[in-house]
Amino acid sequence: MTFEEYQKNDALGLAQLIKKKEIQAAELFDLAVGRAQEANPKINAIVQETYDYGRKMMENLDGMGPFSGLPFLIKDLGIFVKGLPLRSGCRGYKDFVCPEDSELTKRLRKAGFIFMGKTNTPEFGLTPFTEPRLFGPSRNPWNLERSTGGSSGGSAASVAAGIVPLATASDGGGSIRIPASCCGLFGMKPSRGRITLGPQYGDLWEGGVVEGCVSRSVRDTAAYLDAMQGAGVGESYIIEPPERPYLEEVQKDPGSLRIAFNTSTPFGTSPEESCKEAVLNAAKLLADLGHEVEEVELPYRQEDLTQTFITVVYAQTAATLQVLEEYLGRKVGFASDVEPATWVMGRLGKTFSAQEYAYQKLKWAEMTRRIGAFHQKYDLILTSTLGMEPFEIGALQTSAAELRLAKLFLNLGLGSVLKSKLKSLAQKTFSWIPYTTFANMTGQPSMSVPLHWSEKGLPVGVMFSGRVGEEGLLFRLAGQLEKAQPWFDKVPEV
Repeated sequence: MTFEEYQKNDALGLAQLIKKKEIQAAELFDLAVGRAQEANPKINAIVQETYDYGRKMMENLDGMGPFSGLPFLIKDLGIFVKGLPLRSGCRGYKDFVCPEDSELTKRLRKAGFIFMGKTNTPEFGLTPFTEPRLFGPSRNPWNLERSTGGSSGGSAASVAAGIVPLATASDGGGSIRIPASCCGLFGMKPSRGRITLGPQYGDLWEGGVVEGCVSRSVRDTAAYLDAMQGAGVGESYIIEPPERPYLEEVQKDPGSLRIAFNTSTPFGTSPEESCKEAVLNAAKLLADLGHEVEEVELPYRQEDLTQTFITVVYAQTAATLQVLEEYLGRKVGFASDVEPATWVMGRLGKTFSAQEYAYQKLKWAEMTRRIGAFHQKYDLILTSTLGMEPFEIGALQTSAAELRLAKLFLNLGLGSVLKSKLKSLAQKTFSWIPYTTFANMTGQPSMSVPLHWSEKGLPVGVMFSGRVGEEGLLFRLAGQLEKAQPWFDKVPEV
């Protein structure tokens, strides 16, 4: 098999070739490794090679899983793989080796995936771009000077560059959908509780964090969720299992759906013109396909992001650093153990009182009910995935001068001054991701679909969010859109 032939197949297609003995798993693995050695020096997506580990896994293949023999990459965040490091983009964890598998890892093994490496992620997945100091930035295969998005940027870049057809991704504020949009991929954030985080975690970010994947085809993501979904022991959230396999849903007619859309952000601004154009084109396509599409005011408010979500994430970052201190047996060092921005977030998170945290949790619940009520009338919400095209690497980084000033204020006990500026600071980030975070807060399923490319040749995703537990409906629509406006053969030259 040549690389060109490899790239013409999705994950299920390659797995079927292995099952039919038209290609050996070892040959496919070597082809993926060769592509990684060619592309990764340009895109910096894989931060740990596990080629020997993968070859050993092939010795025990039983051929029973839906992805049996498929080379695979795992995001270096949240997922424990026994015997392999888990660094989470953090210097403080550079020597940490997983003592056990996550439940998800056990399911990955059962599905037949062959682990060939770990992918780049920002420190603790805290930023919507992938530029950790530990490993350096991942680069977008469509334009090497542009961001992959985050926090699953390494996984998305790997799939877009053709190293593997499928890779794990996780999403706490958009981290599956953001890089999917940036890299021209399909990315589905499942409902809260769909895939277990156990046994290491009960929940993260008040249930905002979920596991998933990025892929080039809709059916690959559907089959992946079929194989990975289900609760674990002692689960914090339990959700009804799907009525039928998601892989079946992809082929079903979605019927006529009522879809609300808007091209303004919760901040009263408009996304970049290419993002707005992507939504309007998608709305026309949906109408042509028989759906009822209506431009309405969406139930999103800026304070949901700049006050409620920020309070929870900053406070939980403080807890994340406390766990790191327990591991290190000492205080976390500014810039030595964690990045300066992470240290500032953690220290600032400590300044929130229990009352402030509880109050914002009440606001979180109010927002969830508000959006849930909106979905009594509309099946789906359509927006652009992002507020702008993939930006130049480094454009959203906090400056060194700003970080030094923030550290000084915190050391002087002036955290209240910084907290008063959080709203304006948050708007810089949320101008990039004005929509994705809401589905994390509500627990809704949400998907980015690669339906548009800008005049610069950069991918621009559109996003659909639906009712909790209705991934099946999203897959039916995604399958219809994939047939109506195919994207699989759009690949970057890198």
